Amino acid sequence: MIDIEQHNLWPTTSESLPTPAAPSVMERSSTAREFDRSVLPAVNVASVPQRSPLRYPGGKTWLIPHIRKWLGGPPTPLLIEPFAGGGIVSLTAVMEGRVARALMVDLDRDVSAFWRAALDHSEDLIARILAFSPDRDGVQQLARQPPHSVLDHGFRTLVLNRTRRGGVLAPGASWVRQGENGGGLCSRWYPDTLAKRLRDIAHHADQLLFYEGDGVGILNTFADYPGSRFFVDPPYTAAGGKRAGSRLYKHNTVDHARIFQALAQSRADFLMTYDYSSQVVDLIRKHHFHGVVVDMKNGHHARISELVITRDSLFS
Repeated sequence: MIDIEQHNLWPTTSESLPTPAAPSVMERSSTAREFDRSVLPAVNVASVPQRSPLRYPGGKTWLIPHIRKWLGGPPTPLLIEPFAGGGIVSLTAVMEGRVARALMVDLDRDVSAFWRAALDHSEDLIARILAFSPDRDGVQQLARQPPHSVLDHGFRTLVLNRTRRGGVLAPGASWVRQGENGGGLCSRWYPDTLAKRLRDIAHHADQLLFYEGDGVGILNTFADYPGSRFFVDPPYTAAGGKRAGSRLYKHNTVDHARIFQALAQSRADFLMTYDYSSQVVDLIRKHHFHGVVVDMKNGHHARISELVITRDSLFS
C-alpha cells in the first residue's frame, strides 16, 4: 500500500445538507427527456468480473463498459475515486491496466477499516475468512463486539456487509432473512471466493492507495494534479432526487454544488454518476457539462435511470 503521507493529503470537512423530498413521477419523466440515451447499455453484472469483496448498495458494476470507454487509450497515471465504497471502478481500472495507480477515498470508518485491512493485512484477513464458520449467533456477537484493531474492524465490516440485507452497513440495517436460494443469513458468505478476490487485490496493492477522509476535500486537493482523472459517485441524495441515501449510508449528505464547482474549476477529466434530481439537472446546465441516461434494473427488478455526466460529450 502506498504511503498516503507522501502525497500530502489532508481531509477537509464539508458542511452537511438536509435530505430533501423525492420528486413526483411527472417530474422524473420531464427530466428524462432532457438527456440522450447512452450509446452503451447498462451491462448485466454477471457478465463482468466481480472484483470487490463488498456488496455495496449503489455499486457500479453495471457501469463498467462506460468506464472502459472513458479510460480507453494509454493508461491514466492516477485515477481518484473520492467516494469509493466497494471500489469496483478503481479495482477494475487497475487490474485491467487502464490506470497506473488508483486513490480510493471514503469517509465511512467501517468501509475504511475494511480497505486498510485488505491492503495492509491481506493474508491475516484471508485466514480469518477461511476459518470463520458463520451462524446467526456468531454474526450477531461479532456485531456487538467492539473491534480492537484495524484487522478486527475490517473483518467485522466484511461479515456484516455479507450478512445484512443489500450489504447495508448504516445503523438500523436489517439482517438477511431468506437469503440467496433460501440459504438464510449467511447465504452470501463465500469464503473461497472472498479469499480469491482479496488475493487479487493484494497482488495490486502497490497500485492501490486508500485514504480515510472527505471526498469533496480530495477533489479540491487534486484538482490540478498532473495526469489525474476523477470517478465521482456520491452515495448521497441531491435535492429533488431519491431519498434512499438516508437509509443506505451512514454519511448521506454532501454539498453537491461544491462537487460540481470543484470539477468545473479543475483541469482534470472526470466521469460522474447521479440519480435523477432537479438539483443535478440545474448543476449540469450551469457548468455546461454533458449528461446521458442509462436505464437499468435495481435489486427489486424495477426499471430506473441514472445520469452519467462528463465534461465533454462521450456517450451520446
